[in-house]
Amino acid sequence: MIEFDHVSRSYGRKLAVDDLALSIPRGELFALLGPNGAGKTTTIKMLVGLLRPSGGAVRVCGHDVARSPREAHMHLGYVPDEPCLYDKLTGREFLWFIADMFGMPRHVATRRIAEEIEHFELAEFANDLAESYSLGMKQRLVFAAALLHDPSVLVLDEPMVGLDPRSVRIVKDLLQEKTHQGMTVFMSTHTLAMAEEMADRIGVMVRGRMQFLGTVMELREHMAIESTSLEQLYLQFTTDRPDSPAAEAAGEQV
Repeated sequence: MIEFDHVSRSYGRKLAVDDLALSIPRGELFALLGPNGAGKTTTIKMLVGLLRPSGGAVRVCGHDVARSPREAHMHLGYVPDEPCLYDKLTGREFLWFIADMFGMPRHVATRRIAEEIEHFELAEFANDLAESYSLGMKQRLVFAAALLHDPSVLVLDEPMVGLDPRSVRIVKDLLQEKTHQGMTVFMSTHTLAMAEEMADRIGVMVRGRMQFLGTVMELREHMAIESTSLEQLYLQFTTDRPDSPAAEAAGEQV
């Protein structure tokens, strides 16, 4: 469903993503982890078509995101780290705008908008202007918009930002339901407890390179530590590496 075929991305002389080779199958929830500056945001922007790779190709459901963006985007839903809405539209009007963007027939859009308003408990404020929404309300509306056209692939960048515990539970339950139905979820997050709870596989990116790819159990075996949390594993893995930011900083102090 998602394929990074030896993808690289440079900004001038800085190599932000270096030869990323990654395939994520149907029905998998994949969590991308890494410190700030590791290349996670660049990876996501290439996946959703906001950036072009400097080398290699990104494919979604067989469609090259750079060469066939319209076809790829029809299969994609995207929740960015900061919700982007039109302040002078109501929540319902925004969902209708998204439905029109995807060319959804009116009867289908009517049904899907009603379903997503119910899923994310938006009915109370669906007819209010977005400018009046709290951050959590905005994030719930963005989730509803991303799922409106029933995409095969959902891309999430720090999806729990601004959500209260009730909304977090709604999103977790929905992601589990969707992956069981065959949706592929690509999630970048600093919330390691959520990654440990929900992800089928994790990837740890450091300095633009994928340094680990597998399950939490496989990371535990790799680190030769039997019983510890993903947070402890991740911190030790990223700190002990000679190319980690922490290791470089320590070297500069010597």
